Amino acid sequence: MKSCEIMLTSINDVKTFVNIVNNYEFDVDLVSGRYVVDAKSIMGIFSLDLSKPIVVEVRDDSCDKFMDELKQFVK
Repeated sequence: MKSCEIMLTSINDVKTFVNIVNNYEFDVDLVSGRYVVDAKSIMGIFSLDLSKPIVVEVRDDSCDKFMDELKQFVK
């Protein structure tokens, strides 16, 4: 499992992030405090407090390309 912190500061950031995540087969979760949501769910993401950093947890070790695509959101 790999993880990193990101910030999604606008609606366009959320849409871009969801589009990136949906290009991959492995599971990705977003963790904010005690809440965990599926990163492929745009509704789930909007239920989080987006004013704070969010932890991305990838359930696959061969996700280097995915992690590179997330660099635009890394805190």
